[in-house]
Amino acid sequence: MKDFVARKAHAVPPSGIRRFFDIAATMDDVISLGIGEPDFDTPAAIVRAGISSLRDGETHYTSNSGVLELRVALADHLEQLYGVRYDPETELLITVGVSEALYLAMAATVDPGDEVIVPEPCFVSYNPEVVFAGGTAVNIATQATHDFQLLASQVEEVITEKTKTLLMGYPNNPTGAVMSRERLQDVARLAEKHDLLVISDEIYDRLVYGVEHTCFASLPGMRQRTILLGGFSKAYAMTGWRIGYAAAPAEILAAMRKVHQYTIMSAPTTAQYAALEALKHGEEAVQEMRTRYDRRRRLIVDGLNNIGLTCFEPRGAFYAFPSIAATGMTDEEFSERLITEERVACVPGSAFGTSGAGHVRCSYATAYDKIEQALERMARFAQRHG
Repeated sequence: MKDFVARKAHAVPPSGIRRFFDIAATMDDVISLGIGEPDFDTPAAIVRAGISSLRDGETHYTSNSGVLELRVALADHLEQLYGVRYDPETELLITVGVSEALYLAMAATVDPGDEVIVPEPCFVSYNPEVVFAGGTAVNIATQATHDFQLLASQVEEVITEKTKTLLMGYPNNPTGAVMSRERLQDVARLAEKHDLLVISDEIYDRLVYGVEHTCFASLPGMRQRTILLGGFSKAYAMTGWRIGYAAAPAEILAAMRKVHQYTIMSAPTTAQYAALEALKHGEEAVQEMRTRYDRRRRLIVDGLNNIGLTCFEPRGAFYAFPSIAATGMTDEEFSERLITEERVACVPGSAFGTSGAGHVRCSYATAYDKIEQALERMARFAQRHG
């Protein structure tokens, strides 16, 4: 029988995250530091808005671009936060999470043979989405010595005549790194010099600690060459609602909308009305959750360093990314033995690209007392293994 599976699907390995979740699911008393999902429930007012939309008969398709009232509120939100204004009619698209937004950006802009620069470690779907779009991912290894921030000089080293796009995600998953405004400006100057399109995944923009997030599109000259991706999953604890957005110049967004029309039609209607409530009245909940994440962040980073698992200070998202070099194990071996011996689940850093090897991702999107217990178990494990 013929192999009916496309070569590009064969070329992409399964997610390196899922295997450890599957192992954890077979065990009792596991503390998971693996999942990249808020442990908070969606704020009650947002849930009520979703329920009300159903009761009000909002159970039909919306415009392909999304509910106009939501797009208007989102345009105001981005302008208020970052001083960058998008036309709700032509430059904003509501999507099924940021995952769909990324797929649309790739499908609408990447031609076969185009090179897309992707800094690593990075979210697991970045490289596969480039492959599925027919492009070639060109990876750059960011380093702990630079707090996992991307350097413009690294980008310039790999630019060729085939380079079309830079895809980056900050605040970063899995490292928790946040790009400084100065380094983003360096990247912006390079994008202009080499006429690059920049796809900036900023899903964790509201979850930063002691620093300020810089929206890449807000930098001088960058709005017209940037596809900004964002959403509601992380800041508003709305992962299951599957609601995100893309913001881009009208010509680019029209191409993305076309792919969206034929692939999705429209994002879930109920989730759109919930997202509207989040923008209108969800700020207090965002601030409360961020404060609690920050407390957990300080606990886990201090705890890991005290154990001997060296960890730079993450300034965004809800991940710590310690080195496990002191144990002499690979990140795969460390993760497997940690869950087997101490019932603590984390994710090998190599799941996020080869430059993540020698590290593990530990999410602090779990209860404070659970993190304390996990650290105690990890201390025992580290002591046993040198």
